[in-house]
Amino acid sequence: MIGDRWHWYPPEVRGWLGALWGKSAGRAGGTVNLLLSHMLDTAAVAEIVWDRYLPQVTRRRLDAVAGGAGKGRRLFAWLCGIHDLGKATPAFARLDAAGEAAVRRSGLSWDKYVVSATAWRHDKAGGRILRALLEKSGWAEGQVDWVWPLVAGHHGLFPTLGQLPPKKEDLQGKGPSWKLAQSALVEVFSRELGYEGESPLAGVEPALVPSRAVQLQVAGFVVMADWIASDELYFKGEPDLAKVTMPQARQRAADAWSRLGLRGGWGALAVPGPDTFRDRFGHGPRPSQQLVQDVVHRMGGPGLVIVEAPMGEGKTKAALAAAELMAARYGADGVFLGMPTQATADPMFTQLRSWLHKVDEGLEEQVALLHGKRMFNKEWRALLEDAGAWGQNADSRFASVDEFGMRDDCFDGCGGGERRAPAEWFLGRRRGLLSPFAVGTIDQLLYAATRTKHVMLRMAGLVGKVVILDEVHAADVYMSQFLLEGLWWLGQAGVPVVLLSATLPPEQRRRLVTAYLAGTQSAEPSQVLEVPEPQGYPSVTAAWAGQDGGPKLLVESTGSWRTDLQVRVEVLDEPPAQTDSRTSPEDADQADGVVVDYLKERLVDGGCVLVIRNTVARAQSTFKALHKEFGGDVHLLHGRLHAGHRADRTQKVLKLLGPPAEGSQRPERIIVVATQLAEQSFDVDADLLITDLAPMDLLLQRIGRLHRHDSVKRPRLLSRPTVAVTGIHLDDDRAPRILRSSEKIYGRYLLLRTAAEVGRAATADEGSWAIPGQVPDLVAQVYGAEPLVPAAWSEDEAQARQEWEMRQAERRAQASQYVLTRAGEHGAPTLAGLHFGAHSRLAEGQFEALVRDGDRSVEVVLVRRTGDEKVCAVTGRKLGPNGEVAAETLDDVLSGTVRLPAGLTVVAEQELGPLPGWRDHPWLRYSLALELDEQGEAVLGDFRLRYDDLLGLVVSGGRPGR
Repeated sequence: MIGDRWHWYPPEVRGWLGALWGKSAGRAGGTVNLLLSHMLDTAAVAEIVWDRYLPQVTRRRLDAVAGGAGKGRRLFAWLCGIHDLGKATPAFARLDAAGEAAVRRSGLSWDKYVVSATAWRHDKAGGRILRALLEKSGWAEGQVDWVWPLVAGHHGLFPTLGQLPPKKEDLQGKGPSWKLAQSALVEVFSRELGYEGESPLAGVEPALVPSRAVQLQVAGFVVMADWIASDELYFKGEPDLAKVTMPQARQRAADAWSRLGLRGGWGALAVPGPDTFRDRFGHGPRPSQQLVQDVVHRMGGPGLVIVEAPMGEGKTKAALAAAELMAARYGADGVFLGMPTQATADPMFTQLRSWLHKVDEGLEEQVALLHGKRMFNKEWRALLEDAGAWGQNADSRFASVDEFGMRDDCFDGCGGGERRAPAEWFLGRRRGLLSPFAVGTIDQLLYAATRTKHVMLRMAGLVGKVVILDEVHAADVYMSQFLLEGLWWLGQAGVPVVLLSATLPPEQRRRLVTAYLAGTQSAEPSQVLEVPEPQGYPSVTAAWAGQDGGPKLLVESTGSWRTDLQVRVEVLDEPPAQTDSRTSPEDADQADGVVVDYLKERLVDGGCVLVIRNTVARAQSTFKALHKEFGGDVHLLHGRLHAGHRADRTQKVLKLLGPPAEGSQRPERIIVVATQLAEQSFDVDADLLITDLAPMDLLLQRIGRLHRHDSVKRPRLLSRPTVAVTGIHLDDDRAPRILRSSEKIYGRYLLLRTAAEVGRAATADEGSWAIPGQVPDLVAQVYGAEPLVPAAWSEDEAQARQEWEMRQAERRAQASQYVLTRAGEHGAPTLAGLHFGAHSRLAEGQFEALVRDGDRSVEVVLVRRTGDEKVCAVTGRKLGPNGEVAAETLDDVLSGTVRLPAGLTVVAEQELGPLPGWRDHPWLRYSLALELDEQGEAVLGDFRLRYDDLLGLVVSGGRPGR
């Protein structure tokens, strides 16, 4: 009890600690909460986090840090609870009038004129106080150096040591009274946690310095414990020092944890047996899936596994099986599955929940869907209960963690908690990855590799899980810098990672392996390692740190479960536009006419065709031409359809061309015109593919939609899988002319090398590619440095390569401003200064743009204004006079969401906002409404916009870009 602790101090100390406040009455349920009370509450929450949430692997590591089994729990609670030490300063005490008066009455004083003239943050103040006290207690320098940043950075940014001293010492507390009050606070707190003796701080000292990744993870849990202990509903203010005890704090923490519904993942897993795969997925593993399991079994520790296999091979199932095995072996307590887009994340959410239900019934309720438009996912929304006490202002219950002017920016949008499934607390901003299981876009991992505020929460959510990232080949050079940085931190933390790809260029594979292994050694990832090339396809590349700390590699391959398709390659010659501006109507008509004539010849007996264009405008133009010739057999899919049309059309196409189902019948004739949406996770089977030229890896992704299912009966003229490449004009005497719009997207260099391979196959006798067997070689040739293009192209290729390399270097340099670790600092032993030069004030859209290359774009919600000035959703459902949305109308409104071209971003943000009736709606209050007139038109700046039910959003005027 605290009453037993006072014999160490003079009588006035008791009065000081009975006055120093941590939460003002206005932010602690109407009654002031003493600083010691909040520190003990936070420590008590940390104990429960240890018991009921922390992964086994984290507990083992912290036990080692603390000096042995069973010692980590108390150290962890101490590290979390000590966070607000800096509130025992004049700079903080003065911030509340009642609190200031109480502190002054206790006998602690300061020069109010000096202190009130300068702001001083309590997180930095705490770091400075703690550093001095630990040094005085005899802690080793290395131990002091890693612990003080946990306090100084608990509001999201880690300062340098040079940023700790305030401008005036008065802010920190001058004189012996303040110094004694601060040291007594720390000692009494430490004794309450069980550290005894005349110098309890000496007993707190850890035995080992953890890796910086583990430090960042612990820092995230400090924030988590603080935020939970700042919940006004469960931690009412306690002004009576006599009642401030650790037993009381533990009771408060237990009640809060129970009512919040928080929990960890699957706990201790048994190592999967030989029949586990069949139990989980209803069939035995294919050869490539079995290979993944065999390689993971042979690994000597947690590491990186890269699975390369063709589309439809079952990579996701192989990854989930591997995740279960690695979690059982290494103590991971959950899974994060990162997908390339929101559209691909949604079906994976369903698949992950189904798998978890078979692992252990009930786990499927713990899966969070993490992306900015999860409210559109009906399965997710169906899982959420009514908001209840959380309502629209869930985060306001934790406002007290940002006491007096320290409120944070809304990185993930400022919407409130979204009800249950999983526990409500995990659904608040920045907390999604702390949920035991999560599916989202790969951006969630990329955010964790940025030098931005509260990055420790994201890292705490990743470390302790198995991380699976799908379609990593889709990451361009800019995104790759964040991916590589993220892999470095995961490697240092010993996080098992599974990367999935159809295929990777050899250089990209080497860089991924190098980044992870450099992390395991806390080294700079500057020297790219030599990694053996797979000798077959599908393949698995595994990398981990051996017992001696050195890198270990294992590369294996097997055969596909399907035989190779001999895909015929053709070129539809198309002289592209000669100007830098958009294609003229005459050029577009000519290009579309080539496709129309080709299909008139090939579809004599019917057939199912997929046409992929590289821009929305080009897809719309081609659709109009084909629709004129083939009528209702033509369908259009692209990113400027509103959400309702896009979902309905996607579902219809997948039903018509997806995997054969009992009783289903393919249409006699169908033509689907799409953009790059058809590249990823688009399980359709086409008899014929027409596609604009794209870099080889993406071109092969598109070809993966050809003759995908074996049991399909095909028209005679389309019995052989064929890809016809457009958007290019080949010339024997000069380099090819390629669509300028394609070059703007992909760059000329890779398109030239891909065109060389396409031309070679198209002009050869029986010219074809063996798919998927030839995929790795084709990608390696295009991305390699060996001569590939005809001699007549060599000069053009050399210039294109120079421009490409300059662009690559520029994008790497641009990303380096934002990656979590500055160049040359991967070997740093602590978190001090991690955020030096950080970008801490970013809105949600800006945050997304931070990790993705290209111009930022925004989404708007289309509504229609009728002649009588009433507002309707795009479905025709009427809204309230000011746009108010009834519960039964929400889906109608959300279905009108559409993304604008990047060129309209600035004007949209300047001129658009939510309708007046949306301002209090939890899912609409930050939405931009674009009002269309009765003709479906609107003017935005210099642009005229029209929504056509067939074409989608059509933009004219200005320069809308892609």
